[in-house]
Amino acid sequence: MKETDKKLKIRNIKPTAMRELVLKVLTEQDRAISLADLEQKFDNADKTTLYRTLKTFEENKLIHSIDDGTGSVKYALCKENCQSHPEDLHVHFHCTKCQQTYCLNDISIPSIDLPTNFKLETINMVVKGICSNCDK
Repeated sequence: MKETDKKLKIRNIKPTAMRELVLKVLTEQDRAISLADLEQKFDNADKTTLYRTLKTFEENKLIHSIDDGTGSVKYALCKENCQSHPEDLHVHFHCTKCQQTYCLNDISIPSIDLPTNFKLETINMVVKGICSNCDK
């Protein structure tokens, strides 16, 4: 069984040719990518199919979306055992020079004590600066 098929099966996602291709691209990235990035890689693919593939992956916690403040949502693979709980969340880094967004998986988002009757649903922490590639 191919590695992409295994990852899809673990998350109860039915393998299709497009899902396997999109997952392969996401796996090969060291940064988060947008729907527009995928459209460039698959210039003959239907935009709706790509979008639905990303949404299916996100709903099944195979990937997570990142709002890095650029107006274009980015997507990146989740860690293997991620359930999208607050303790699974990590910091993201957006380079203001090259406009790339990276997951900083080893840096957890700090715990936030909310007032009584406030319920945490999601946290998005994006640090902005110059990445190591641009700082050379």
